[in-house]
Amino acid sequence: MREETLAVVNLKKHFPINPTGWFRKQTQFIRAVDGVSFSIFEGECFGLVGESGSGKSVTAYTVMGVYTPSDGQVLFRGQDISMEVAKRPLSLKKEIQIVFQDPGSSLNPKRTVRQILEMPMRVHGLYKHRLEQRLKELLDMVELPASFLNKYPLTLGGGERQAVAIARAMATEPSLVILDEPTSALDVSVQAKIINDLMNLQQQHRLSYLFITHDLSLMRNVADRVAIIYLGKLCEIAQTQDFFNNPLHPYTQMLLSSVPVITEEEERLKPKRVLSVGEIPSPVNVPPGCSFHTRCHMAYDRCRQEDPIMREYKPGHWVRCHLYKEDSEASTVNSNRRD
Repeated sequence: MREETLAVVNLKKHFPINPTGWFRKQTQFIRAVDGVSFSIFEGECFGLVGESGSGKSVTAYTVMGVYTPSDGQVLFRGQDISMEVAKRPLSLKKEIQIVFQDPGSSLNPKRTVRQILEMPMRVHGLYKHRLEQRLKELLDMVELPASFLNKYPLTLGGGERQAVAIARAMATEPSLVILDEPTSALDVSVQAKIINDLMNLQQQHRLSYLFITHDLSLMRNVADRVAIIYLGKLCEIAQTQDFFNNPLHPYTQMLLSSVPVITEEEERLKPKRVLSVGEIPSPVNVPPGCSFHTRCHMAYDRCRQEDPIMREYKPGHWVRCHLYKEDSEASTVNSNRRD
C-alpha cells in the first residue's frame, strides 16, 4: 500500500466580512472552504477542479500555510501542520513547495535567475559545496540552458519564466508540490512543454502533486484521481478513468457535458448534455440543503432541506448527493424532476 503524503481532514477556511457601522457585531463569513477532506499518496497527481470562486485555490493556500484553517486538520505524513507557515519547522517547509499561476508576479523582477534559484538552497543549507553544478542541474530539469542564470525574469518569455518557477520549487528536493493552475497564464503553444516537464519531474523524483485547475481536459491526461469542488465543498472524488466514464454528481455531469471536443468519438464519450442553469450562489449566503440544488436539474425536496454527505458509491468513487443511497445504489428519483 502506498504511503499517504498529505491528508486534509474536514478542512474549513472562513473569512470574516467587516461589518458597517461602529457597533455592529461580526456575523457574516465567506465560507471559502467548508469541510473538505481528501488524501494524496506518494507519487500521485491529485487534481482539484472547480469554477472560479469555488475554493480550490484557498484550499491550496491553506495546505501551504498561507492561511490558517478555521477548523479541521492538514496532515503531512501523519504530522499535523495546521498552522501558519511562519510557525512550521524549516524541515517541513523544504518538503512542501508551490508553483503559482502567474510567473510574472511570483518571480522577483529585480533578481537574476541565479539569485532566484540560489535563495531556497541557501535558506535550507543545501548544496553548499557544489552550488554552481546544482544550479545548472535545475535548469537542465526544465530544459533551459545554463546561460539563463544571468538573465532577469522580465527578459524571458512566459513559458521560460514558469520553467524557472518550477526549477525554484525543485531546488529543495520536495516531496509534495502544489500546482496552482500552472499553465492557465501561458500561451497555448508553451502549455504542453510545461505539462511535459511537470510529468517528467514527477516520475523521476516520485513527487506528489496537488494540481489545481479549472481545465477538465487537462486533468484527463495528467491526474491519477480527480475531485470536483463547488462552493467550498467536494462533490465527487474518483479515479480519473472512472470519473470521466461514469460521472455521478449532476454538477460533474454538467461540467463534463460542457467540455469542448473536436471529434465525433469524443462527443460520444461525453455524458448526456446537461444545461448549465443559473449562477453560482454567493459564498456568504450559501443556499440551505445541498448548495448545488439551485442549479440542479434533478433536485427534489430533500435537496433543499438537507445537506448531503460524502458516500462511497463503489470502491474509490465518492459522491456527495442525495440521488445515491447509503447502500451505494442509485436512487429512483425521476431524472426529469427539477427544482
